[in-house]
Amino acid sequence: MDGFELLWIGRLILVLQLIPGVLGWGKEGHYVICKIAEAYLSEDASVAVKALLPDRAEGDLASVCSWPDEIRHHFHWRWSGPLHYVDTPDFRCNYEYCRDCHDYAGRKDMCVTGAIYNYTMQLMSAYNGSNSEVKYNLTEALMFLSHFVGDVHQPLHVGFIGDEGGNTITVRWYRRKTNLHHVWDNMIIESAKKTFYDSDLSNMIESIQKNITVGWSDDILLWESCALGQTVCPDPYASESINLACKFAYRNATPGSTLKDDYFLSRLPVVEKRLAQSGIRLAATLNRIFAARSSIAQE
Repeated sequence: MDGFELLWIGRLILVLQLIPGVLGWGKEGHYVICKIAEAYLSEDASVAVKALLPDRAEGDLASVCSWPDEIRHHFHWRWSGPLHYVDTPDFRCNYEYCRDCHDYAGRKDMCVTGAIYNYTMQLMSAYNGSNSEVKYNLTEALMFLSHFVGDVHQPLHVGFIGDEGGNTITVRWYRRKTNLHHVWDNMIIESAKKTFYDSDLSNMIESIQKNITVGWSDDILLWESCALGQTVCPDPYASESINLACKFAYRNATPGSTLKDDYFLSRLPVVEKRLAQSGIRLAATLNRIFAARSSIAQE
């Protein structure tokens, strides 16, 4: 490992420790995604998911969808930090797996799309009809997969490498000083909940679910599908995210700018649609993984 690589890794660890918004939609965003997904699980998938959830979840996937963020500062889990995002070249506004998903600290494909492929494979390995011994912690695999399918839909989790997905772009959200990444992780959702949903997250979930049923009903089959019969297909999701980052997240959000109603009201529909797509696609992925396979649930 040369000096540049060591410097890059040191910089990455420092960023992970200092910037609160680097690793997720925020607890509320991930809760929304997984609550939507629960409503679209098949019977087989629902049984399998509940069998794998930790006892503390009490059968509720949404209650543990923020777990990968909660453990990120623990020494044992620090290696998982790079799995929450994938950086792309500045201003290219496109994503390529081979170019953008890098190895890290001796581990291969350490990015959000690589993680989605990996944890899908782990779950599939236990549900392929074989009687071989399970080599993975499937509870952790389920929680990681559920979280990372959400993360890849947050546009700035596929942002530019030069500003670390908007983390180094300091802005004001109305009067509050923050960074652009944190705006997309948390603040748009928090402002929407307060402004439009009586500070009740369940009202926001109900509204998004209604839009899925009515407004986006013609798109659901397209959202759910993967090309070539794949079980999971995060690369198109990442391509969508960087495209949206360029069109909406970065636009009119220069360092030092103040983001107010114009930005909020024009970006909220993008955020809510990405939450909806995340939930539908997570459910579709879990449905494919657990289709007619209930070996673990029966044990």
